Amino acid sequence: MDEIKRLHELTAELKYHSEQYYVNDAPVISDYEYDMLQRELIALEEKYPSEREADSPTVRVGGRVLSAFESGRHAVPLESLQDAFSFEELTDFGQKVAAKAGNDCEYVTELKIDGLSVALEYKNGVFVRGLTRGDGIVGEDVTENLKTVRDIPLKLKSPENVIVRGEVYMPRAVWSELNKKREENGEALFANPRNAAAGSLRQLDSKIAASRKLSIFVFNLQQSDRQFKTHSETLEWMSSLGFVISPHYEIASNIGEAIKTVEKFGEMRDGLPFDIDGAVIKVNRLSLRKELGSTAKTPRWAIAYKYPPEVKETVLKNIEINVGRTGILTPLAILEPVFISGSLVSKATLHNKDFIKEKDIRIGDTVKIRKAGDIIPEIVSVLTNKRPEGSVEFSMPAVCPSCGSAVYYDEKEVAVRCPNASCPAQAVRNIIHFASKDAMDIDGLGSALCEKLYSEGMITNIADIYTVKKEDIARLEGLGDKSAENLLQSIEKTKENCLSRLLYALGIAEVGAKTSKIISARFLTLDAIMSAELDELMKIDDIGPATAESVVSFFASEKNAELIKKLKELGLNTEYKGAAVESRLSGITFVITGTLPTMSRTEATELIESMGGKVSGSVSKKTGYVVAGEEAGSKLTKAQSLNVPIISEADLLNMIK
Repeated sequence: MDEIKRLHELTAELKYHSEQYYVNDAPVISDYEYDMLQRELIALEEKYPSEREADSPTVRVGGRVLSAFESGRHAVPLESLQDAFSFEELTDFGQKVAAKAGNDCEYVTELKIDGLSVALEYKNGVFVRGLTRGDGIVGEDVTENLKTVRDIPLKLKSPENVIVRGEVYMPRAVWSELNKKREENGEALFANPRNAAAGSLRQLDSKIAASRKLSIFVFNLQQSDRQFKTHSETLEWMSSLGFVISPHYEIASNIGEAIKTVEKFGEMRDGLPFDIDGAVIKVNRLSLRKELGSTAKTPRWAIAYKYPPEVKETVLKNIEINVGRTGILTPLAILEPVFISGSLVSKATLHNKDFIKEKDIRIGDTVKIRKAGDIIPEIVSVLTNKRPEGSVEFSMPAVCPSCGSAVYYDEKEVAVRCPNASCPAQAVRNIIHFASKDAMDIDGLGSALCEKLYSEGMITNIADIYTVKKEDIARLEGLGDKSAENLLQSIEKTKENCLSRLLYALGIAEVGAKTSKIISARFLTLDAIMSAELDELMKIDDIGPATAESVVSFFASEKNAELIKKLKELGLNTEYKGAAVESRLSGITFVITGTLPTMSRTEATELIESMGGKVSGSVSKKTGYVVAGEEAGSKLTKAQSLNVPIISEADLLNMIK
């Protein structure tokens, strides 16, 4: 069939372009052209799922959603390293090695990438499993998320059985852009690229992991059928297979030369596009590594030197309060500008009221600051001996600095919030969230247009979206009558959305898309949710105290009640359109594995949840059924060993007839 032939041609073409872009850093087509080819391939793979290749480039966009990560045992333990904080300790390490090897000892010095350590396993050259380090013996299975990391080859250039170790990281530029978007949406910022990488790799939705643009450097060969004499040989061999290996490594003939390389790396760290927190010195000869062995915790053939963070003093001039999309009030330190770690710093996050209280931070204090992860400025300590007379303890405001609404403090969440959904500081971010794809999904109303409509005074809150006039939209630059008409049709269409979408779109803290479905399916109407008591909400599975309290607090606000009343008057649906929780699948837990004939796993999950069932990512004795498709793997095997009923997609559909 011509379409099937085209599918495989596209697969080969995109593999080539991916390698040129992500491995060789030499793209030959534009990002737009690549995206168009990928979109065409996705459409063909959805039409002919059985033709999709195991290492298809479309795996990189993610799509599988887990309810939890399974754990896996490392075939070869992922050991941690002994840390050194002085060159004397490095010299001592070299002397201990020399006592065993004499003067015949080469070292390899590598950058210590500040990320998350993982093990990648390949069988016959195909990527089959990826585990986080965990405790070094057992780690989390994050295979689906690792498949979205474009630096990781899904298929090697040679059919090898191999396990390699690498460090997943987020480039500084990607981290900066991610934090910029999170700030615009009123979300908590990632303290540094490492935290962002770790959080991204542990996302249950692989689409989120894919959007985070993670990278990896491979730095160790854990297991292979081949034999090598040196570590440097393994690095070059892994590179020949298609891995992006640890950059800038250098071979030294003695520990003194290795220490000079550590100093060199320290001088170049500010200019790198990624974070390092040190350098690693390793014995190069593999036979000597075996002789040296390991202690109970660390290998005797390697050591990690940690670079000290730069700390400077400055004066805290003021504390400002920022209000995010979800209403969180975040204190921000305004500092006397000081140059640190390559840039001029004039602000630093103070996180929350507990952080300020713990360090007793006051306006006018002389403070010591550093960059967390060498990126985000943070206050390390207060020099109380330099504190000016008459200083007073800082207190978070009792009312929102933007709208004057009384704020509330949740001790479990350690956050002060403004509950007013119409708060001006939250307004634009709330409007953007309300219109977003996972919320009301208003086609054509993106963040830029939301900001434009708000700045022009056409929209001041989410209810105004439904009263904006065609002629006002049409006069905006870049738009016209046709665009305005299409947008109004999209807006009108969303009035029929299910209650679960509306509930999520309201932007209630702790209430995500999945939680919105659970609550909506339980109460069925918005009125019932608004009048729900705390204990009623907490009786629902998967709804904890923080979520329940957030819901009750949101609807207790008079301004929010007025907003809901207006949305009703505008004709928005406030009833749940799915099946009630008390359905045929109520209380039954399913696990989906393999490729289903007609549905994606996401579609099957949504179907099960709409009928009151639950979907888990791991098989246990509590699992009701395992829905198995083609190429079902370890979950199917585990289900068989536990005698868990195994059903097909057709069986599932019959259960809900």
